Amino acid sequence: MTMTKEQVKQRIEKLKKVINHHRYLYHVLDKQEISESILDSLKKELFDLEQQFPEFITPDSPSQRVGGKPLAKFKKTKHPQPMLSFNDAFSQQDMQDWLERNAKLLTKEEASRIDYYCEPKLDGLAIEMIYKNGIFNVGSTRGDGLIGEDVTQNLKTIESIPLRLRETEEIIKDLEQESLKGVAKEIKNKGLKEIAVRGEAIITKKNFERVNKDQKKKGKTLFANPRNLAAGSIRQLDPKITASRRLEVAAYDLISPARLASQGEAGGDFGQETHEEEHKILHALGFKTNNKYSKYCRDLKEVFNFHDFWLKNREKLPYEIDGLVVTINNNEIFEKLGVIGKAPRGAIAFKFPLKQATTIVQDIKVQVGRTGALTPVAILKPVQVGGVTISRATLHNEDEIKRLGLKIGDTVAVGRAGDVVPDIIKVLTELRTGREKEFHFPKTCPICDSKLVRSKAEVVWRCPNVGCFAQQRKSLHHFVSKAAFDITGLGPKIISRLMDEGLISDAADIFKLKESDISSLERFGEKSAENLISGVQAKKKITLARFIYALGIRNVGEETSRDLAEYFGSLEKIKKADLATLEKIKDVGPVVAKSIFHWLQSKRNLKLLDKLAKAGVEITEERKPKSQPLKGKIIVITGGLESMTREAVKEKIRFLGGEVSESVSRKTDLVVMGREPGSKYERAKQLGIKILDEKQFLEMLK
Repeated sequence: MTMTKEQVKQRIEKLKKVINHHRYLYHVLDKQEISESILDSLKKELFDLEQQFPEFITPDSPSQRVGGKPLAKFKKTKHPQPMLSFNDAFSQQDMQDWLERNAKLLTKEEASRIDYYCEPKLDGLAIEMIYKNGIFNVGSTRGDGLIGEDVTQNLKTIESIPLRLRETEEIIKDLEQESLKGVAKEIKNKGLKEIAVRGEAIITKKNFERVNKDQKKKGKTLFANPRNLAAGSIRQLDPKITASRRLEVAAYDLISPARLASQGEAGGDFGQETHEEEHKILHALGFKTNNKYSKYCRDLKEVFNFHDFWLKNREKLPYEIDGLVVTINNNEIFEKLGVIGKAPRGAIAFKFPLKQATTIVQDIKVQVGRTGALTPVAILKPVQVGGVTISRATLHNEDEIKRLGLKIGDTVAVGRAGDVVPDIIKVLTELRTGREKEFHFPKTCPICDSKLVRSKAEVVWRCPNVGCFAQQRKSLHHFVSKAAFDITGLGPKIISRLMDEGLISDAADIFKLKESDISSLERFGEKSAENLISGVQAKKKITLARFIYALGIRNVGEETSRDLAEYFGSLEKIKKADLATLEKIKDVGPVVAKSIFHWLQSKRNLKLLDKLAKAGVEITEERKPKSQPLKGKIIVITGGLESMTREAVKEKIRFLGGEVSESVSRKTDLVVMGREPGSKYERAKQLGIKILDEKQFLEMLK
């Protein structure tokens, strides 16, 4: 039935309202009432109608989230009020000093009324969003605090940012439920002519891993940490790139009409009396907030307890934090304290123990990996960072050294990216003495002296010599690892020793070793030699998936190895596969397909496969049970397991037809929880996914 123009307009308005309602449920409240495919269908209908009747397209339409052309550059925009930053505190004494400084600026009565609102200090990029008459108008970065960059086009791609504030009736209803009747009355009477909302653009740990996995598959440089990725994504000139990163924004500050410089109206704001109330208002307006992870604290003792809680449980959060923002809750007292420099006196960042420190780069050395990739490593004057002594830090590649402007002898800020990998954050050039030395990346391999190569698609230099001793050493370490041949007792040190003695030169030689070869070596006795050889011989039989992984083909991890094994069923069939066939396999793109194809075209590699067969290595068929109770189930493991190793549990799941995933999503069927579960456990609870502890899971498998 053909609709009239008026009916089309009404349909478009209804579609916009329904789509926005479900966006709010999913991206702000973490709820879902309809499937993604149904929502996509509604969006498609809206898009089609708007294409036929472009006069009905409005700035707040869901179709306008992605659509702008890439910009040539960002325009500058002035903030209606300065965007301030926070001073830092690193100890309870720092916090006590902060309180005492503030108390001196207040009356005794005011000082006695100081209480606090504590929220996680998100590790992302501060942004501002201005709404006029309820419609998202301008979005910008902090910049220098007074002037930022207009990134409206990019912020529109973030689903947790409303393009239109919620309906006034819905806002008032929520505010009244929060006992904010005075605020509800103000909004009802004055409306929402113009407000500014500030928040943090962040990327979850899960999406950070997803983006880096995609970068790796494409042979591109990995992002160092979620903050860098979030900041870089917001500053993309092409909004489609920003959209692909799936950022989120958590709102934390509200500047209501009378406080906006552009408004010029006299009188108060919405009547909110505390910072906690501002968070509740933001949530009612339709913004994602961190209210469920935040807390009202009556005194510093409660602040310290809350700080300790998140210090111990920060890994359970879906995103990175580096401390708490502690704000004096009473707005009247907060405003009276004013600003010092570029920071409000009434709020402070109570940081977690330092995970960054300064030290000196004593030297830069280059390591050769198993795929020939050269990684520069900074040799540091030992320094304590987050309770761990750091003496080395990765520099990733030549481009990173140039970006940092690093010289040998420089003083640097060093940290632990993701709390694990030491990383150089910044060079403190102001501390240079003139005795620092430039570092020149080698032109030849430091191990075999082969001329290095670098493809246009990569940022890494590689040694092209597959016979390079360093590559062989790393390849053998990988070959015997737990997920590959899992040869107990044959660790990196022993492999290096056997290579140095000339007893092994490739993986096949491992299976030709005799007890007499080992027992004659210093520090090896007959018994240890016997144990090592029996351990090697016991691992001659191996499944196809493990065998493929053990070969160390570039870009081929455990899951891809399993996919190859299931698709082809035998090594011979894989050897005969062409590029087109390889690309048909799940999660195998052009880059991975080329890696596999070229590896199997190498005469050297084919010779190794032949040698392994002659040495007695036998690829066995993976025994399939008569029934596969986990067939089609996606299972996630979190926390430490006691009765079985994580690898053993993964194999058991796959054996019974299940699929192991490293992240929790709506597609996850089951989460297996060990001791000290992390953020995956919290995510599973939020999504209502079935959770079993280790004992329950093993009982189910019986």
